[in-house]
Amino acid sequence: MSDNPPTSRRRSVLYMPASNPRAITKARDLACDAVILDLEDAVAPDAKADARGAAVAAAAAGFGTRACAVRINALDTPWGQDDAAAMRGVAAVVVPKVASAADLVAVRAVLGADGPPIWAMIETCGAILRLAEIAGAAAATRTALLIAGTNDLAKEMRCRTDADRTPLLPALTQVVIAARAAGLVVLDGVCNAIGDPDRLAAECAQGAMLGFDGKTLIHPAQIDPANAAFGPSAEQLAWAQAVVAAFAAPDAAGRGAIRLDGAMVERLHLAEAQRILAG
Repeated sequence: MSDNPPTSRRRSVLYMPASNPRAITKARDLACDAVILDLEDAVAPDAKADARGAAVAAAAAGFGTRACAVRINALDTPWGQDDAAAMRGVAAVVVPKVASAADLVAVRAVLGADGPPIWAMIETCGAILRLAEIAGAAAATRTALLIAGTNDLAKEMRCRTDADRTPLLPALTQVVIAARAAGLVVLDGVCNAIGDPDRLAAECAQGAMLGFDGKTLIHPAQIDPANAAFGPSAEQLAWAQAVVAAFAAPDAAGRGAIRLDGAMVERLHLAEAQRILAG
């Protein structure tokens, strides 16, 4: 394992095929906050076992300050049970197509009570309808993070997506609300338009506006835009510093609300300012 602890930020989380050693090596020098080594969609059926071994070895070697999670195959596939049983040394296990709390319970049973935390993918219509149940089971199953699986969700909805992801917005909002209610980190889905930086920038800005902590990515070129969009802007940092300083002034002692630059700010704004400055 690396001697450098992983960052707690999740602005940019890059999927990498676990079966591609060159991609794994390259990921160790990228500026993403976390890496997901994929055993599911990115790996052909006849390569699943070899990819599992490669993912375990790569996770053991570490990724410096980048957290390393592994996306397993679902437990009801021929590879899922073996995937989950092999994942004790990774930072987190990404579980695809979580449809209910029972799915989280089943994965936790294989991982063991002291096994790695779960990152649950919300990518089916059933999962959207059961978000309260799934989020409510987070503490008992050590689920730490929700990921919006926008590609699979759009496919199952049979919706016609546009550049603004209009049909998905209600579902994305529900995923954020469920995550916040349970105190979980929440990540936006991937942007498939690798060659369209404007589309990526717009999706990142939209995701940040909706309240996501970061975005899952499919190409290294998407890392810098995600880091910029989900990190605090210069204006946000200046505001946060001003709020903290204002509440630290002697005349603000014991007050629940104060006037700052012509606006009323309350202690809830102070908490938000402190969160921004904490990074």
